[in-house]
Amino acid sequence: MQRAFTTQNLPVRLVRLLAGLFLYGIAISLMIRGNIGASPWDVFAQGSARTTGLSFGLCTIIISGIVLLFWIPLKQKPGLGTIANAVLIGVFADWGLAIIPQAGQLVLQCMLFAAGLFTLAFATALYIGAGMGPGPRDGLMTGLVRVTGRPVWMIRTSLELTVVVVGFFMGGVVGAGTAAFALGVGPLTQLTLKWLQVDLHGRRPQAHLVDIAIHQPAGPDTAALCAGEGTNPLP
Repeated sequence: MQRAFTTQNLPVRLVRLLAGLFLYGIAISLMIRGNIGASPWDVFAQGSARTTGLSFGLCTIIISGIVLLFWIPLKQKPGLGTIANAVLIGVFADWGLAIIPQAGQLVLQCMLFAAGLFTLAFATALYIGAGMGPGPRDGLMTGLVRVTGRPVWMIRTSLELTVVVVGFFMGGVVGAGTAAFALGVGPLTQLTLKWLQVDLHGRRPQAHLVDIAIHQPAGPDTAALCAGEGTNPLP
């Protein structure tokens, strides 16, 4: 499995990166069209879009850019995947929103959300498998863990509570889907990581652990590694 992250396999890693980001953007648009709630950061982007009149995807890109600015005092180093994540997910989400109709019935809403949640977990496994750097929000979380010495769960919860509350008051949709996302994304991501045979304990695991830490509860070992190693994205 270690060979999957070597320079010789860079084209394969780039394909996994782009496929993961594309599916991630589509997954977000599926959950938004379900209209029963979304992830905290997507609630924030949705609220920002409704407040400013900008598209959801553009707000996602702007938020990612602002988050990356916070990397500077934290001395986080972005990888190629970090920059691609910041730019492309918003583009792909807008494209998905343009072609996926709004669900009008509760059954269809739940189906769209469920499809989006599973697709997002699969996309996350693809992205992590590329091993090309954490996403902007994941890097912010692990940077704060490293600088403050606080546990992953505390930093993650603080960040996500803040953005979901602000997003809600700006018009973002918070509902059963938000809770379902929090409960379901971790187990589903773990399942798809197994399907895709992504090794989180390979030669340089820290680049992958910083991504997965935000999607599943972190135990003491994960928190200690994130706090001690930082991001160290692959070149």
